Amino acid sequence: MKPVYYEDGLLKLIDQTKLPTEFIVYSYSDYREIARAIVDMIVRGAPAIGVTAAYGVYFGAREYADQPKEVFFSKMKEVTSCLAATRPTAVNLFWAIKRMEDVIEKNKDKDIKAIVKLLEKEAQDICAEDIQMCRDMGQHGAALIHYGDTILTHCNAGSLATADYGTALGVIRAAHDAGKNISVYADETRPFLQGARLTAYELQADGIPVTLITDNMAGWMMKQGKIDGVIVGADRITSNGDVANKIGTYSVSVLAKAHGIPMYVAAPTSTIDFSMKSGDEIVIEERNCREISHICGIQVAPDGVAMENPAFDVTPHQNVTAIITEKGVVYPPYDINIPKLCEKQ
Repeated sequence: MKPVYYEDGLLKLIDQTKLPTEFIVYSYSDYREIARAIVDMIVRGAPAIGVTAAYGVYFGAREYADQPKEVFFSKMKEVTSCLAATRPTAVNLFWAIKRMEDVIEKNKDKDIKAIVKLLEKEAQDICAEDIQMCRDMGQHGAALIHYGDTILTHCNAGSLATADYGTALGVIRAAHDAGKNISVYADETRPFLQGARLTAYELQADGIPVTLITDNMAGWMMKQGKIDGVIVGADRITSNGDVANKIGTYSVSVLAKAHGIPMYVAAPTSTIDFSMKSGDEIVIEERNCREISHICGIQVAPDGVAMENPAFDVTPHQNVTAIITEKGVVYPPYDINIPKLCEKQ
């Protein structure tokens, strides 16, 4: 299930706001519409956002390819600024845009048409690399799962959150494919319900046993001994191992620690912000409070009530057992071991 892919000169996105009851694929060629799709969560998940933004830069370049060079370079700054302003927390967005900007900078002396072609290739490379990283991550993480384990996951870190296969669900898929006879509890993940709408949908389609629970059931399931481990994705990981992920992840980590259950985070190294020292520096996205006051368009809160809607929270590194990357599994002390990932090829 590929939520973002390039076909016939167009960017194709599955509308994830309509799943699981409707399967709709939109086609894009305008970077402004691509930016809006990121904001509106038609596409979501840190790696998928990064891939989408990379293609957005390419389509912006394609739009201005017939302009004089000085106009082209000026317009490309507008393009990257537009895409960078879509969502603040997921570092893959900025990582992918920076890669595309580097292609422009390194090839300034070339013909514009050549630069556009190089940008197309870079976007395709970013997409292909994401797929391979998730596959590698899955293999590393599957080794941590025992036969018969039941895993709790929060939000959606599956193929729908990446170019293909998934991060946390990539680990779960790899363990399932290895015949480990695992099962999954999926938090519904309020208020946007990515766990209910997307994770349960993916796992059910793959034939992996999944049970959907509300977010406030997780602690009780742990208390009853029904959970053997927790695996989640991430939108940004700082150099000390603090993890920004979908709101509710922090609570899950506290519950897991209280019950002696391992808490694993699966994310590619493109999700690690090596320049950021701790989670205190992470900008947390605040989303429209209508996501709280309404469910599927139906009002569930009184008019005028005060609301807050942070989309993410930060799990402190002390609550994270290990971080699973495409380069291997990283254990504490994270402030020492995470920087070592830069040295690995």
